[in-house]
Amino acid sequence: MRSVVGVVLRAPTTARTWREVGYTVTGTVLAVPTFAIALLGLVFSALSLLTIGLPLLTGVLLLARLTVRYFRGPARLFLGWSWPNPPPVGRRGTGPVRWARAVLTDASGWKALAYCFARLPLMAAGAYLGGALVVGGLVGVTYPVWVHRFPQDPPWGGSWALAAQGLTALLVFPWYFRLIVSLDRWLVRALLEPGPERVRIAALEASRAALRADAAALLRRVERDLHDGTQARLVALGVGLSRIEGRAGEPELKAMVAQARGSVVETLTELRDIVRGIHPPALDTGLSTAIETLAARSAVPVEVHVDLPERPTPDLESALYFSAAELLTNVAKHAGASRIRLDLRAQNGVLRLTVSDDGRGGARSGSRGTGLAGLIRRAESLDGALWLDSPPGGPTTITVELPCA
Repeated sequence: MRSVVGVVLRAPTTARTWREVGYTVTGTVLAVPTFAIALLGLVFSALSLLTIGLPLLTGVLLLARLTVRYFRGPARLFLGWSWPNPPPVGRRGTGPVRWARAVLTDASGWKALAYCFARLPLMAAGAYLGGALVVGGLVGVTYPVWVHRFPQDPPWGGSWALAAQGLTALLVFPWYFRLIVSLDRWLVRALLEPGPERVRIAALEASRAALRADAAALLRRVERDLHDGTQARLVALGVGLSRIEGRAGEPELKAMVAQARGSVVETLTELRDIVRGIHPPALDTGLSTAIETLAARSAVPVEVHVDLPERPTPDLESALYFSAAELLTNVAKHAGASRIRLDLRAQNGVLRLTVSDDGRGGARSGSRGTGLAGLIRRAESLDGALWLDSPPGGPTTITVELPCA
């Protein structure tokens, strides 16, 4: 019982109380522009029934998503709260209509807009009534001191009764602010913080990205070890066998050495193919150079256009290189084309590889021997996609899209 009384008496002077007061007052001021965003959202939602409001509503939802960071600053400063940003919505590379549809159907934007609408009334009520409790409490407690300077009829119950009411107000106001902050915390958890499913998905995506990076580094290390170690030893062994073959006098021994040397050469060829499958040496100088090298080796003339402002990550480079190599091989083997156009560019956060040919068309993703199913799986493993447009009679256009991050 004594501990409860002590907590109540100490509450008006604790740092937590005044942090909550500062959070509420600051939140009231900062909630004014976001409340205007919420009102615009209501207006544009009504106009969206006439279609003309849809682009405006899309912009408002994007602004509402940005308020997640805007509200997080004061919460972190005063109360130590923090929460993650909403996950990215849509991909600009899929076209403006699809991207706008993704924004309009994303729950995070609508929840943030609802929080913008609810925050100002809550914070304003907290600041107004809480301020009234503080000011009224101070006036009441000090009333017996300064009442004699203003002679008038004493209030009901006398000056000491008014002082008791002021003291009660001062003891109550910390808990009122605590109630307001608790309600705001509940709204933040319900509307701004991602749910357990979103958190789990984000964790899995981060883990998968780390595993992809580790796998790419491991393959690169294996390729380097095979190239610098095993392959070099096999070359030295082949040279040694050549010397032995030249000095061998007996025909039978000479044939055995020649056979062994031939086996070493075959093994070395297979090893080089394995190394190129792990990490093509052409990628050492960059993806642009590697693509141009592929085009130069193609049996069908290739028109190449590459626009990459910065170098992609190793896993994306490898995926795009092998996709381009597979698509150029498919055209040479199956399309009967006379020319190919290869376009690789980075645009709006997406790496897009497009390969077009003037061949006979009719390609299908499940066609045996084309390897398109494998390319689809490779793209999907990197959160990308592959689109195939190949009507009978041609032309054929295949597009591979991978997110830059």
